[in-house]
Amino acid sequence: MDREEQEDTTVYKVVVNHEEQYSIWPADRESPLGWRDVGKTGPKVDCLAYIKEVWIDMRPLSLRQKMEEAARRPRPKETGEA
Repeated sequence: MDREEQEDTTVYKVVVNHEEQYSIWPADRESPLGWRDVGKTGPKVDCLAYIKEVWIDMRPLSLRQKMEEAARRPRPKETGEA
């Protein structure tokens, strides 16, 4: 931990957006537009550890959904395939 982090006494909260992307925000401030609280607050290091634990797929939700949809669709046969 560097000196700046040791001196940071800010209490943070973990927020998430509609794409299931996580961030931290000072707990005493209203969450930014488009973000909601997930219920985790504490020192920066604790909030970042929580995010590391729960945010296991960095792809935005919309991309994950499109990839899942594409995987379910049958692939068209290429010319020359039997």
